[in-house]
Amino acid sequence: MPQIAQILETYASQFFWMLLVFGILYFVIGRGMVSKIDANVEARDRKIADDLAAAEKARAEADGLVAGGSDALNAARSEAQAKAAAAKAKGAKDAEARLAKADEEISAKLAAAEADLAKARAKAMAGIESVAAEAAADIVAKVSGAKVSAAQAATAVKAVLS
Repeated sequence: MPQIAQILETYASQFFWMLLVFGILYFVIGRGMVSKIDANVEARDRKIADDLAAAEKARAEADGLVAGGSDALNAARSEAQAKAAAAKAKGAKDAEARLAKADEEISAKLAAAEADLAKARAKAMAGIESVAAEAAADIVAKVSGAKVSAAQAATAVKAVLS
């Protein structure tokens, strides 16, 4: 069949050039570009691995700092609590000393006031006895008309008041 023979003659040169172009493309892309792409992929993988390693190292350092910071925080907290307890104890001791001193002063003032009150009461009682004796003498004189001496009236008032 002549049509088939013609196809082979016509297309034989086209097959040759097609195979030649595809072969060149294969070697240019396969040998030249693929190796560069592989190198880029490997470089990217290395960079990612290095970044992950650096991040892991930074995380470990951060964990160490957190642990150290919490230890320092606990130490500072316990030191602050100890200082607060010492200050509280000192304040309580000082307050107790001031309270004792104030109590002594108040007791001394109270004793002095009681002594003054006792003196005033005695003076008032002496004044009351004399006034009562005079009043009793006057009442007896007005009611009965009898004259009572001041000594007798004072004796009678003392007997009644005691």
